[in-house]
Formats: sequence, C-alpha cells, structure tokens
Amino acid sequence: MKVGFIGLGIMGMPMATNVSKKYDLIGYDVVAKEAPFALANSIKEVVEKCDVVISMVPKNEHVLSVYEEVLDYVREGQVFIEMSTISPSVSTGVALKIEEKGANMLDCPVVKSQPAAISGTLGIYVGGKKEVFEEIKDILSCMGCNIIYMGDHGSGLTMKILHNALVGQIQNGVNEVMSIASKLGIDLNDFVTAISYGGGQNFYMDGKAKNIIAGNFPTAFSVANMHKDAHLAEDLLKENNLSYPGIANTARVYDEAMEQGLGREDFSATFKVVNGGK
Repeated sequence: MKVGFIGLGIMGMPMATNVSKKYDLIGYDVVAKEAPFALANSIKEVVEKCDVVISMVPKNEHVLSVYEEVLDYVREGQVFIEMSTISPSVSTGVALKIEEKGANMLDCPVVKSQPAAISGTLGIYVGGKKEVFEEIKDILSCMGCNIIYMGDHGSGLTMKILHNALVGQIQNGVNEVMSIASKLGIDLNDFVTAISYGGGQNFYMDGKAKNIIAGNFPTAFSVANMHKDAHLAEDLLKENNLSYPGIANTARVYDEAMEQGLGREDFSATFKVVNGGK
C-alpha cells in the first residue's frame, strides 16, 4: 500500500514521518521541504501514485483548494484521510464529491500539539464510513495512540471543534481567576497550590500557570489557531440554530487577542486580554 501526505507543516511533517516508518510514503507541500521520505512535485503525482492520501492543511479554503485539484485524479477504491481542522459541513461536502468518484473520505482531525505529533501519540477523532475506518486504522495508529470512531461524515470534526471549545473556555476560566487573585492580593504561586487542593484543579492551570506568572508564553498551540477554532464553534452553532454564551465569549476573547497582535503566542497569552493588557 502506498500512502500520500499533502501538507508538511508543523504537524504534518512529523505525522508523515511516522507513517513513513511503516508504509511507503510520498509527501507534498506547496513550500519546498526536506524530508526523510520521497517528495512529489504536485498533488496530481500524489493522487495518481497512492492508494491512501492524507491531507493536513490549515483552513477551509486550503482544503477546498487541495480537493478541487484532487478530484481531477481520484480513482475508484482510493481512501482519503482529511486531518485538517475545518468546518464539518465543508468536509462533508468534499466527502460526498469523493464518493461520487467511487472513492471514500474520512474526517480525522487530531488533538494535542506538535510534541505528540512527533511521538506519534496524537488523539484522533474519526468521522465517515466505519468499514473504511477499519481498513485504514493501522495507518492512523502510526500517528496517534488514542483513536475513536465518532460516526458519519463530519462527526470527527464536530468532536474536535467541541473539544477545542471546551479547552478555550477552561483557559478563559483559568485566566480570569488568576487575574482576579492577583488584583485581590493573593500570591499566584500560592493560588495555584491552593486550587490543586480542591476540585478546581485542571490540566490547563497545571500546565500554563507558571508561564502566566512569568509573563512568558512559548507557543504550543497558538492564539491564531484557537481563534480559528473558536469561530468554527460559532459557525457550528449557527448552522444548527443553537446559541451558547460561553462559545460566544470565547470567540470575542480571541478576537481581541488577535487585535492586540498576540496571534503567534500561545493561546494562554489570552491572559493579557482578561488582565487588561498585562
């Protein structure tokens, strides 16, 4: 089985590298790369040479651009694994066009950041036909150790968007209570210790508090990426005639963070937004 990988960015490159350790893989990116596997000169070459094609690109418009070209070369029986974080409705629309060609597509977005991509320990949420998932599950296992089938087309992406919506709201909560504590004269190191004694302890306070206190925000997952995901969550609610204030508040916080030029900093840098710019 020959596997193609389109999109060799900060996540795609280590993911493709891990797949290449077990499968014959050819990769492609619009930017020239060096890689420990063969590289193609075009999307056309990847699709024509491969049985399974994985894609990992930033946004809706990039996926649509990739698959506009992919669709010209799809052949019956191929499987496409779309791992970008995009709108479920966009992904489903592409999947149906792929099926018209006699091929199949799964939406398989990932959770966790680059270190997990490097170690092959990503979480992967899967949407699409279950029998197709079973066929390519071993390829996914090269990239992740926690893989869960969520349902039909778009379900993997819906789960990813909800996951990140929760992460954004948890980080907002951490930011707000730490800001309040500092303004009310509580030492923040003592505050974090005290929180750990009760039910308020959480992964994001444990992992981000030290950087917040130091005012240093090395990027594991950027403000720009969470900004995109916050608006995907808003779009998902609008498409389904739903309204939840926490989702809307998260999007506004990330809008302000982007306006303040924080896009490349870690998403915990939104502390500056809730703390009045400090």
